[in-house]
Amino acid sequence: KREIDVEATVGKPQVAYRESIRQAAQGEEKYSKQTGGRGQYGHCKLKIEPLETGAGFQFVSEIVGGSIPKEYIPAIQKGVQERLEMCIIAVFPMSDLKVSVYDGSYHEVDSSEMAFKIAGSLALQDAVKKARPVLMEPVMKVEVVVPDDYMGAVNGDLISRRGQLQGTEKQGTTTIINAMVPLSEMFGYATDLRSKTQGRGAFTMHFGKYEDLPKNLADEIIAKSKGNQR
Repeated sequence: KREIDVEATVGKPQVAYRESIRQAAQGEEKYSKQTGGRGQYGHCKLKIEPLETGAGFQFVSEIVGGSIPKEYIPAIQKGVQERLEMCIIAVFPMSDLKVSVYDGSYHEVDSSEMAFKIAGSLALQDAVKKARPVLMEPVMKVEVVVPDDYMGAVNGDLISRRGQLQGTEKQGTTTIINAMVPLSEMFGYATDLRSKTQGRGAFTMHFGKYEDLPKNLADEIIAKSKGNQR
């Protein structure tokens, strides 16, 4: 804005949390609506299972015997995917799970793609509530280079940020500290590091992995996100 007169929207940094599940569960929804003319009917049963972190999303049809005509399966998948992107327990996308549609029913006149899309979305929501849903946070690989005299203070500060120390490496009169630290705890770290090392410390960080957020912190974020949705 100052140098080249470009308008900018500025706000506080945001952490890209994710939602996932920690146990298998089943969900069901029978969506039925009658409005005078042709009605809407879609009924599906889903089971969900957690996958390894980073595995993304898998959808499988286990329908046999025609309980749901195959032309409605893509609509169920679309409803499930849209629900995952919209968020379920907070305001963050859900990933790392497998969703299988294994049963259901249809009406020869009233069934439609839209009805099955809605049924799939609501059945997923029903299943997730039973599957021990969790919030996951990005954890960063942090490398800090400091003079030996400041190593203790820097280590203590990293631990206070919920960091996990991974080891140190000596290089002359300096020490390289390796740690895994949640991204949410790293805002403002550059200023704090300069203060603790009289300007002689430096650090780099890049994405490491996603880990489950501690329950007390997750509860705060969920409550805040629900308040913002009102």
